[in-house]
Amino acid sequence: MSTKLTQKLNKLVDKPGVYFFKDKQGNIIYIGKASSLKRRVKSYFMRAGDIKTEKLVSEIFDLEIEETPSAIEALILEAELIKKYKPKYNIREKDDKSFIYIGITREDYPKPILIRGHELKAFRQTQRISIFFGPFTSTGSLREALKILRGIFPWSECKPNQNRPCFYYGIKKCPGVCVGKISKMDYKKNIDNLKLFLKGERKALLKKLAQDMKKASKRQEFELAGELRNKIYALNHIRDISLIKNNNNWSPGNQQYNCSPGNQQYEEMKYNAMGRIEGYDISNISGTNAVGSMVVCNMGEMDKSEYKKFKIKNFNTPNDIGMMREVLTRRFNNDWQKPDIIFIDGGRGQVNVAEEVLRKFKLKIPVIGIAKGITRKNDEFIYDKKDLELKRVVEIFPEIFKKVRDEAHRFAITYHKKLRSGFLTKKL
Repeated sequence: MSTKLTQKLNKLVDKPGVYFFKDKQGNIIYIGKASSLKRRVKSYFMRAGDIKTEKLVSEIFDLEIEETPSAIEALILEAELIKKYKPKYNIREKDDKSFIYIGITREDYPKPILIRGHELKAFRQTQRISIFFGPFTSTGSLREALKILRGIFPWSECKPNQNRPCFYYGIKKCPGVCVGKISKMDYKKNIDNLKLFLKGERKALLKKLAQDMKKASKRQEFELAGELRNKIYALNHIRDISLIKNNNNWSPGNQQYNCSPGNQQYEEMKYNAMGRIEGYDISNISGTNAVGSMVVCNMGEMDKSEYKKFKIKNFNTPNDIGMMREVLTRRFNNDWQKPDIIFIDGGRGQVNVAEEVLRKFKLKIPVIGIAKGITRKNDEFIYDKKDLELKRVVEIFPEIFKKVRDEAHRFAITYHKKLRSGFLTKKL
């Protein structure tokens, strides 16, 4: 590692932003986003990664960072810079067809929609989209960003003047197209403001909103002035809520949002919970046709392309702990991407054996188990309670882990049933 790189790593800040890795020739070879630049960038050099990551790290000679006011703006800036520089490791990791884009529809009441890279050509040909933003690398982060932005700049997905309010109108995420509460001109202004934000022009947007608020106040349109004031407040405090899931206490004008552990801590915990979680489960009947499942949750979204299934080879009598040891040993004998968290559908015994396997492979990865059982009524999370960060992650985001548990269980049961039915006999 170069001296210059070491010095810059030691000066990294706990703030959101975008980082650039450069090679010896000064070429940008990778661009990434982070809710904490210090935590994210250092993670590349603190533990072994998959082959692609190790190859990237071996070429890193220098780095640059650009701080942003929020994680959402880091997401937007990352997309803009990947489009501009086309770093080789970003392009190798995902070809153009697998990136995700935001398109603004061309209609009387436009709205943002997500578009896969392979769909771009068709959308361009039909001219259904007025403008594209991207490419973005994470569908999960993008969906969460749009949920937050819709609370500031509401848009419509309903039919105009349908004479009954839609669901989103009730929660202030539709401006009232369904009940004729907004004109086409005012609706367009709102979407234009959203476009400014997606272009990364936050300062220009805030200035425009402030000017509009003063004009509305002079015209004694105090309700409109109040709405604009709330939008300005929301944009200035978006860092406090950025990418926080299920925060139903916050909306523009409502300052009572909950972020109990502190803003930066919360963002860091969210990053961990929204990283790569691998979930494992075992399925068998009295030890026969035993199988193991591995499912993957990336940034809060289940990634079925990463799922793995294992036909148990070493046991034909009931031994869930031994079977879990076999599955995890086989998994870490493969050069697959390493997880940020391992989640086991099982209690203390399964957690202990997972930690035993990790020690064997000299890996330090947090392990969480859940007990008990199919009724899901008395779920108890099993993990190292001394790890306060992990404890807070579990307490604040239990729904993520329960989703992983349910999917691992479903995937294992499905494979087990196929084996019992005789449709699948090939061993992995």
